[in-house]
Amino acid sequence: MYKEAIQKLYQAYTGHAPDAIEPLAGAGSNRKYFRLKGHPQLIGVYGTSADENRAFLYMSKHFTAKGLPVPRVHIASSDGMAYLQEDLGNVSLFQAIAQGRQTGMFNEEETTLLRRTIRLLPRFQFEGAESMDFSICYPQAEFNRRSILWDLNYFKYCFLKATGIDFQEELLENDFEHMATFLLAESYDTFMYRDFQSRNVMVCNGEPFFIDFQGGRKGPIYYDVASFLWQAKARFPQELRNDLVHEYLEAAHPYSCIDEESFHDRLSHFVLFRTLQVLGTYGFRGYFERKPHFLQSIPYAIGNLRQLLAHRFKEYPYLSDLLHQSTELSPFATPYSDQTAMPDRQQLSVEVISFSYKKGIPCDTSGNGGGYVFDCRAIHNPGRHEAYKQLTGRDEPVIRFLEENGEMCIFIEHAEALVDAHVKRFLERGFTHLSVCFGCTGGQHRSVYAAEHVARHIHERFGVKVCLIHREQDIKQTFDYRP
Repeated sequence: MYKEAIQKLYQAYTGHAPDAIEPLAGAGSNRKYFRLKGHPQLIGVYGTSADENRAFLYMSKHFTAKGLPVPRVHIASSDGMAYLQEDLGNVSLFQAIAQGRQTGMFNEEETTLLRRTIRLLPRFQFEGAESMDFSICYPQAEFNRRSILWDLNYFKYCFLKATGIDFQEELLENDFEHMATFLLAESYDTFMYRDFQSRNVMVCNGEPFFIDFQGGRKGPIYYDVASFLWQAKARFPQELRNDLVHEYLEAAHPYSCIDEESFHDRLSHFVLFRTLQVLGTYGFRGYFERKPHFLQSIPYAIGNLRQLLAHRFKEYPYLSDLLHQSTELSPFATPYSDQTAMPDRQQLSVEVISFSYKKGIPCDTSGNGGGYVFDCRAIHNPGRHEAYKQLTGRDEPVIRFLEENGEMCIFIEHAEALVDAHVKRFLERGFTHLSVCFGCTGGQHRSVYAAEHVARHIHERFGVKVCLIHREQDIKQTFDYRP
């Protein structure tokens, strides 16, 4: 249905059929994306909400008219459910800064790209707000008390309750009310992107382009800065965050005279709010929809929360106490934190390997012979699709493809349960080596995805040394003991 509608729209726009149509991995919504190859090569989108599509189409036209870097929409269907837009390629900012995210050390090229991106944000917030009809925004026209409390209760029900922490709802709601009052203390007349993060920025010919702004609305400037700089998996060092805030304020100066000290103070509250909203999303997608990609992101958000709580939020005493408790929960806190347990913990090393069955099961070099070999071949293979043949299970499009129908999510959930039990027992008994292998046909997509997620899960949960090996790609990565 979706593919046929997109193909007809391309035919109507160009006068001929596309040479090929490739499905692309979707984002968090249920929108369907396709790459239509030919002359011209375009991206086809089919949405499930007419109002959401209407908001995107309106904003795209509005931003394009102002010369802002967004994908140009070429044609939309008469019912507004499908449209064709400019193809900006495959590289998101999230992928472009992969080396920095993985090592915590961002090189000059990555830092320059981040600076250029954050300096574009004020243009969207201030210029984008000029003459914008906010009534078209979806699902709300502005950031208001109701939307704040919705997000805070999303955190309460989808994350906090899921962790099992006991709390007094009335005291928590009191702090939620205080937070809403603080966040709305200043008036604003600017555009709030709402989901401004590195996955929603494409890098085309070295230039950043902003996408997925359909959830934007009238709102405060602090929210987008918090969303971008405290994105859970971006792992920006605080020094880099401070530098990027300075770049943002410098770029915003022609539009508004902002006191830097006051900005930082208010920003911290928006960072806290955004972190709670993100944890609610991760909780829902992970605990309830059982998507491991989101569960894997929770420890990163908790890491942000730990740093953030160093700033005393005296305005929200009960909430702050609950958040401190949540950072100490397993699997978020470092287990075996007492010094007497450290030596036993540091003896264990876990080797996680992806491989191709065509080239045989990996040999056990430890002489131990202990561990697991998981077969991923029953899961739908991305390698059958042309769009993914040159990618691996480490690439965002393949990740989204594998998570979309839930097969891989259930597989990972069961695999991690088995591996967790093994790691716990090996730690108790002082064993030194455990092997966990994932195989698929080519050792490129499914096994790589599984190995990546399980390796990071083991390290985040137990803090032991993990050696991640993608045998067929000749990639090795070591996660050292976490102090």
